[in-house]
Amino acid sequence: MTERAKTTKEVTRDYFDSLMLEMRLIDSEVPDTGTELYGKKFQTPIMTAALSHLGTFHPDMPNGMVQYAESARISGAVHWIGMGSDEEFEAVTATGAQTIRIIKPYADEEKIYRMIHCAERCGALAVGMDIDHMFDLKGNPDVCRDEKMSVKSLGDLRKYVESTELPFIIKGVLSVRDAVKCMEIGAGGIVVSNHGGRLNGTLPPLCVLSEIVKAVGGQFPVFVDCGICSGMDAYKALALGASAVSVGGHLIPYLKKGGGEAAAVRIREMTEELKGAMAYTGVRNMHEFDPSVLRRIG
Repeated sequence: MTERAKTTKEVTRDYFDSLMLEMRLIDSEVPDTGTELYGKKFQTPIMTAALSHLGTFHPDMPNGMVQYAESARISGAVHWIGMGSDEEFEAVTATGAQTIRIIKPYADEEKIYRMIHCAERCGALAVGMDIDHMFDLKGNPDVCRDEKMSVKSLGDLRKYVESTELPFIIKGVLSVRDAVKCMEIGAGGIVVSNHGGRLNGTLPPLCVLSEIVKAVGGQFPVFVDCGICSGMDAYKALALGASAVSVGGHLIPYLKKGGGEAAAVRIREMTEELKGAMAYTGVRNMHEFDPSVLRRIG
């Protein structure tokens, strides 16, 4: 009997679990998980992820997107939001959560600019685009929630970057090649992501993260998502050079059980897990992570 090939999600999980930490306790101190991003200070580098349509996918959470934003505000974290209406975005930012809006690569160019301007008007922390939704899995322009997408060139992305004073983040980068292109057009950051394993056979984000961080040389923040569900997972991404990490699907059961407050408790728990790993490896603050502490086993 032929063994079933692992999905990208499974490979991503295996990669996380294959990375183990040395202990470096001598001269260690109580760590500080405080993080600064785009001129704002946060209590943790563990952010929410750019989820969308929680009320649609989870009918028992009709106010899910607002509760999700509340979890970030309560826990002192950066909040991200994906596809949704301007009215929903306004409700999310009204919570006071410092929010980054990720826009799909719509075929409707006017809609893209309208959503960028809405983000500006609502005081978003940053705005950006989800480039890994340009194609469907057959290589054609994607259709998402009955909305047509289109393939965006580097020139198109440059126009979006230049259209706003907000940092413009490119989400869905999984190669040094694309990271360098983002740097060339003045992007305000990137998200290293395989979109939750949307295309089987793509790399785990952590596999290419350190190469990307080295290639961009600190020109902008490098974020990571996909599969992060503990403070230890966050530690491994940060040790490999991530500026901060996003957690999405892992928080949904907490949101369903106890709303934004329960999800905020989980973010704080993950931050405490991260702090513990930092203490045991001699990392005093967000500037002192060292990739040499990691050893890949197996």
